[in-house]
Amino acid sequence: MRSVTTAGLLAAAILGASAAHCENFSVAPRQIADEKAVFATVESVSVVPARSRIGGTVVTLSVREGDSVKRGQSIAAVGDDKLALQIKALDAQIDALQAQSNQAQIDFTRVEGLVERGTLPRTKLDEARTALNVAENGLRARTAERAVVQQQTSEGQVLAPADGRVLKKSVAVGSVVLPGDAVAMIAQQDFKLRLRVPERHARLLKAGDPIRVDGAEFGDQASKAGVIDLVYPQIEDGRVIADATVPNLGEYFVGDRLRVWISGGERKAFVIPARYLTTRFGIDYVQIKEAARAVSVPVQRGRDVPSPELPDGIEILSGIRAGDQLVQP
Repeated sequence: MRSVTTAGLLAAAILGASAAHCENFSVAPRQIADEKAVFATVESVSVVPARSRIGGTVVTLSVREGDSVKRGQSIAAVGDDKLALQIKALDAQIDALQAQSNQAQIDFTRVEGLVERGTLPRTKLDEARTALNVAENGLRARTAERAVVQQQTSEGQVLAPADGRVLKKSVAVGSVVLPGDAVAMIAQQDFKLRLRVPERHARLLKAGDPIRVDGAEFGDQASKAGVIDLVYPQIEDGRVIADATVPNLGEYFVGDRLRVWISGGERKAFVIPARYLTTRFGIDYVQIKEAARAVSVPVQRGRDVPSPELPDGIEILSGIRAGDQLVQP
């Protein structure tokens, strides 16, 4: 009885293996995206200059090309000796006006007491109050003027206008700059891909379309996907300009050229699961069922075309035709 049961299990296993081995795949054309290779350049969303707010001589320069900077970071310092001299002159004037204000306060207090005792007329009190107000207002004016010069001195610090990277230095230590002169050019941190697509693809290109960048462009094997953000309406030199966003572009040089694959419409192609392919001596083969046997046929492999129906789909360029029954090796 045990031998019969063992034989039955063995036969069932053999039949199951045979059924799995004989699983067939019917070749039929499918609609796939017709990808086209175009070149794109890595560009900053905008390049903004870090400008000097005062005129003077560049005292320090703390960045160089390629350095990363944060918004508000001091990248250079501009000094002006005249500002220090103006502050010293204003300090002397403030000391003199402070003494005048103190004396005016003393005179006002003395006159006020004499007026209350009836020794002096009230017009003298009005004159003393006016002299005190003039002295105090002059002191406040000079103090405010000194604050303006002090603010100009602090504005000698050239600050980064945005997060990003230094593309170019326009000055060196010791250079003379005027108010508004650019000290450095800062590329904002958000980089985009600027595509230049032949105009024959203009009608097929629209915002929201996916793009693909080969992994070799990034120094690894995994391809990266992106999305087209904007398609410019003007055609330049027979090319359509478009901007696309791809993650992890921050480590690239600004202006670096990459090969990008875009969708140029749809076309029909033969797509089969990768498990039906075998490779021997560098040549790909599939097993095609003919009558009661399977024939090994060489094929030309294309690119990977994953889809929800065939997650491991591979395009076959030649070697098979519609209606062929593929047998899994």
